[in-house]
Amino acid sequence: MRFLRKLANGERHAAEDLFQEVMLRAWQHVDDLQDDPSTLSWLFTVARRLTIDAVRRRNARPPEVELAKARTRPADDDTMASALAAVSIPLAWRALTSGQRQLLLDVHVGGESSEVLAKRLGTPIGTVKSRAHYALRALRDGAYSTGDEEPAARPSHSRRVRDREPKAAA
Repeated sequence: MRFLRKLANGERHAAEDLFQEVMLRAWQHVDDLQDDPSTLSWLFTVARRLTIDAVRRRNARPPEVELAKARTRPADDDTMASALAAVSIPLAWRALTSGQRQLLLDVHVGGESSEVLAKRLGTPIGTVKSRAHYALRALRDGAYSTGDEEPAARPSHSRRVRDREPKAAA
């Protein structure tokens, strides 16, 4: 255990994990092990190799961040992209028709299924899905637009669907 603790740079928990793995390997090879000095050197070799493997595995993954540090990390809200989004998303939202806004709220915020919405609106489910798709697409197109250029050209079928208001519930 002392040897493993040195190999693990004093980390007790890492050394204990490695010790358990070494003992598991010894148990798996109990029939091959003898009561002589070569068994001890075999255990040290297994411990050293398992430590090397653990270090390689740890270096192959991105570093882990503690949850407490992740919560206290400052937000990157001062970037140009977030400033642009803060302006462009509300503008794009207001550019949608009231039917599109309500549909997006029902589907993406309220979590209503397309089936329930189709029954409530009295329209086929495919119509609800396509309207939700085109409303989301219009919101995305409006958010990407900076206002300096003409709105992105949309296919004529999306313009017709976008401008159509859903039927009111009976």
